[in-house]
Amino acid sequence: MGIAKKLASQTAIYGVSSIVGRVLSYLLVPIYTAHFAAAEYGIVTGLYAYVSFLNVVFTYGLETTFFRFANRPGEDRRELYNRTLSLLLLSSVVLTVLLALLARPLLGLLHLPPGHDEYAIWVALILGLDAVAALPFARLRLENKARKFAAIRLTNILLYVGLNLFFIVLCPAVAHSAPGSLLAGLRPLVATVYNPSLGVGYVFLSNLAASALTLLLLGRELLDFRFRWPRLDFLQPLLAYALPLMLMGLAGMVNETLDRILLPAWLPAHFYPGLSQLAAVGVYGACYKLSIFMSLIIQAFRYAAEPFFFSQSTEKNSPATFALVLKWFTLCCAFIFVAISLNLNWIGPLFLKRPEYLTGLSVVPILLLANLFLGVYYNLSVWFKLTDKTYFGTYIGAAGAVLTIALNFLLIPVLGYVGSAWATLACYFMMAALCWWLGERHFPVPYPVKRLLLWLLGAVGLVGLGQAVGHTRLGYVLGFALPAVFAGLVYLVEARRGFRA
Repeated sequence: MGIAKKLASQTAIYGVSSIVGRVLSYLLVPIYTAHFAAAEYGIVTGLYAYVSFLNVVFTYGLETTFFRFANRPGEDRRELYNRTLSLLLLSSVVLTVLLALLARPLLGLLHLPPGHDEYAIWVALILGLDAVAALPFARLRLENKARKFAAIRLTNILLYVGLNLFFIVLCPAVAHSAPGSLLAGLRPLVATVYNPSLGVGYVFLSNLAASALTLLLLGRELLDFRFRWPRLDFLQPLLAYALPLMLMGLAGMVNETLDRILLPAWLPAHFYPGLSQLAAVGVYGACYKLSIFMSLIIQAFRYAAEPFFFSQSTEKNSPATFALVLKWFTLCCAFIFVAISLNLNWIGPLFLKRPEYLTGLSVVPILLLANLFLGVYYNLSVWFKLTDKTYFGTYIGAAGAVLTIALNFLLIPVLGYVGSAWATLACYFMMAALCWWLGERHFPVPYPVKRLLLWLLGAVGLVGLGQAVGHTRLGYVLGFALPAVFAGLVYLVEARRGFRA
């Protein structure tokens, strides 16, 4: 349990930036849904779906590759850092320029009218800055500087949130304030920096400013960097490990975000009365945000787990440790699934301010469960990273991508964005199951699979029971009682087993 506690401690520190930062960012959802119509928010959802794909292309697996090579015996970590960051810097400049030149075609894919090409240019700059920052962040994780990592990440989020509040809330309030009021005195200042016609563009501008500040805060990690032209003998083993990870990442993004790209293309016109295809994307994207509580745990866990798994790989009892980590990760996520799903009747209106957004709440429990299986997959994927068989990750991700595309093609015309949610769940469950099955043959770990499946079935049953009651007084009571029942049962049963895997 000592090793698991160490990982939990690291996860908690990384979680300061991930969870607190994401919660602050998540508080923008009520702002967006109050100030932007669903069609406008659909622009943000659609462009950030492309950003998710392009982030993978810009970093092409070099973060995980850096961890792997840095932990090899006799490796010169400083020289590895210099050469890897040099490679990433060169590729980021080329890709940023190329993407900025393709701004108009990119926006055309979202069916946007001409006039906002700057959105795509800002997105290109964001991607370039974030890619350059990726390796200094990886270095902080490798050196166990979790507090500095968390502080910089949190500062990034605070600036992003602050600028959003300034441009989306304060500036319009000042512009429309009554003469003689306190806010009216700020009009000269606001007039110099605020352009009402930009609208949702301020979301991207805020992100760009935050990304630029992040590079400045990583100054120490960048100033001691020395550019090294990547040699062929260096590139071959590095890219042989990294490129399968990139393909795996791209396949993962297909599974995670392609539905928001496919929706406006495959959703029949007038499927949702009163909503355009782009507005439906906005509704789905806003409701997808309600599954963020599961994503927060997964992201914080990944930051801590990746270097942890590599450092534990040479320990004799590492398989038992990996099994213990998976068990408690799954049980924690199952509790979140139950708690959020049973309390959507008050959580939904709290964050989604317009009635048009509330029509999509039915997708949230499906997406929460889908993200749970995604987290399980990340746990299970340790075997092909430790055995240098990353191509298996590519195969699994590709299989998931094929299933995602096929199910979206079949289900979107029939079920709309609910079909996309079911496709996401089917994909992540299949990927987790396939990864476990292959891992049993290449890197056996004593995962308590049957017991975890029973716990998950119990969690699904509790959610079904609570939803069957509906929005009644009893439903509100069960929303608080059933998660407590689930947590109590987990504690009683697992305590009898000594909290072992």
